[in-house]
Amino acid sequence: MMAGDWLQGPYVYYLYTTYGYGKGDIGQLFIAGFGSSMLFGTIVGSLADKQGRKRACITYCITYILSCMTKHSPQYKVLLLGRILGGVATSLLFSAFESWLVAEHNKRGFEQQWLSLTFSKAIFLGNGLIAIVSGLFGNFLVDIASLGPVAPFDAAACILAIGMAIILSSWGENYGDPSDNKDLLSQFKGAAVAIASDEKIALLGAIQSLFEGSMYTFVFLWTPALSPNDEEIPHGFIFATFMLASMLGSSFASRLMARSTPRVESYMQIVFLVSAASLLLPIVTNFFIAPSEVKGGGISLGSSIQLLGFCAFEGCVGIFWPSIMKMRSQYIPEEARSTIMNFFRIPLNIFVCIVLYNVNAFPITIMFGMCSIFLFVAAVLQRRLMVITDKSKSDEWTSMKERDVETEPLNDD
Repeated sequence: MMAGDWLQGPYVYYLYTTYGYGKGDIGQLFIAGFGSSMLFGTIVGSLADKQGRKRACITYCITYILSCMTKHSPQYKVLLLGRILGGVATSLLFSAFESWLVAEHNKRGFEQQWLSLTFSKAIFLGNGLIAIVSGLFGNFLVDIASLGPVAPFDAAACILAIGMAIILSSWGENYGDPSDNKDLLSQFKGAAVAIASDEKIALLGAIQSLFEGSMYTFVFLWTPALSPNDEEIPHGFIFATFMLASMLGSSFASRLMARSTPRVESYMQIVFLVSAASLLLPIVTNFFIAPSEVKGGGISLGSSIQLLGFCAFEGCVGIFWPSIMKMRSQYIPEEARSTIMNFFRIPLNIFVCIVLYNVNAFPITIMFGMCSIFLFVAAVLQRRLMVITDKSKSDEWTSMKERDVETEPLNDD
């Protein structure tokens, strides 16, 4: 499933430029994707809890295959439709599969600790190894085999079709809330109440939105940041390098999560601070190294330094995914898991749409500065989450001790 997504990643922006579209038009195409993820994705995610997670995963395959097919057309409206379908698919990729896994894991009565291991492996393989292989394979199709920028999208469609066949033949179905009389609106209300009544869930949602918002803005900005004067940069290889950094991050996270200390809530503060610092590098390099005025050529010194910072950020992304998955499995109630997870994506998508809509209005350094501020705020909120979880744990410990004290005189009698 991730391979189908990763194969497309490095070439979306590039494909649109080959069709002759500028930064503003491309920004609007990206907005269509994030906007559709926000509007339709939230509804489709809620239907996953009600209609079944396996069905939702199959829907992901179908919508993404259709999205890949639209890339053959240079027509703006067709490409726009492709982005809308892609937006729905992305929402399902990041909610339905995880919801299916958690429910299936609990249904079979497996140990909770195993879930952390599965998440780490999923990120290590799916976000790491598969992404690197996809980046290199995409590079091979476009640059070496010279099959054109649409080739990775065709390859993605084939891989998604294989994945769909595996899901259809080997997965069981599971649902969120078993009460069938709940309509979509009451599901939304239930999810909103859960977020509003539990500060831990609200904080988790805010942290996720701030981090992912910065991450998706980075996805749009790294290509123009590394080639400000249309330098020739190897997209597939740079993407593979990013994924290698992400893979190292997730491997590090699995080691951290296997130990009882430090807790996820504790070390994630440092991760957010490091990621905030790494996205400040484009501002620092622009300040100290005069940008080149020559068009074309290879990657510049300033861009090479930025690339190191971007790799550090991708390492933080690798730690973020399994860690946030672990926290979500602890704090989000099972009956509305997909709905709540898609609720978290609403502020994220609004933020990314606003950024992309104003992409021509601000210099790229301002955009990176804004992302850096958001990541710093995420670190502050993560601190608050740790304080709350520590307090609730100490309260539980106190009440247990009180109960023990109350039962002791009875034992003496």
